[in-house]
Amino acid sequence: MNIEELQWFVTLAETEHVTDAAAELGISQPTLSRSLARLESAVGAPLFDRLNRRLQLNDYGRILLEHARRSIDEMRSATERITALQDPETGMVRLAFLHSQGGGLVPDLLRRFRAEAPRVQFDLFQGAAHEILARLAGGRSDLAITSPRPPGYPWRVLDVERLCLAVPRDHRFATRTRLRLADAADEPFVVLGPGFGLRRLTDELCEQAGIAPPVVFEAMELPTVEGLVGAGLGVAVVPTPRPDHADPGVAYIPLTEPTAKRQIGLTWNADRELAPAARRLADFIMHIKHESA
Repeated sequence: MNIEELQWFVTLAETEHVTDAAAELGISQPTLSRSLARLESAVGAPLFDRLNRRLQLNDYGRILLEHARRSIDEMRSATERITALQDPETGMVRLAFLHSQGGGLVPDLLRRFRAEAPRVQFDLFQGAAHEILARLAGGRSDLAITSPRPPGYPWRVLDVERLCLAVPRDHRFATRTRLRLADAADEPFVVLGPGFGLRRLTDELCEQAGIAPPVVFEAMELPTVEGLVGAGLGVAVVPTPRPDHADPGVAYIPLTEPTAKRQIGLTWNADRELAPAARRLADFIMHIKHESA
């Protein structure tokens, strides 16, 4: 049975007359009669008692009528919700972003976008690069702000962060103005866990510098890394923070390596069509970043 035939049944149940119901629906009487026969065959019971030339809804029919009305209402509600999601003015954007971008870039972008599209809704996810990629691949997020670039995905650079070596304030490197990563070869390192984009960049920088420093702790968030550095547990490769986000117990020493940088970019799954609201946000972000370039 399909939703159209359920709607026909509801009209027939309300009129209890094939001729009147067919006229109201704008279909022929034989078409309506065949539809009723298919419906009764599907449920395995007669839905009407035949009284002369009229129909009278029976107990089976009353049960189906209750559920048919509910099904029609649910389908109408679902259609309305889908239409709303497809509306660039009121739709939903599923956005995933790195932990480290939750305190600056992402809130700023959303604040500016909401000034232009105040009725668009958001389903936000904050996590590591590998979690973000899994969400894009599985269709659970429409857009992502992440680093480094996921292989095979579209990419628009939003920001480039210089990387530095974070050391305790009383460390022997704390007064240096620049530093080669190779100079920290014997230092204990605090790092993010495997799968994090910054961990991958750190490992690549260490490999390029020809060092394999000991890892004393693998953290789940960048503030934890910097907090442990400030506590004297080791050093870490981190993005150069904004002054208001720097850990007071940490000195941040710029690295001399040209590759000591992290691109933050916007990406999406090109194999999945973006909903209008998500496309609108993507266009907005790329436009304002082009203007500021």
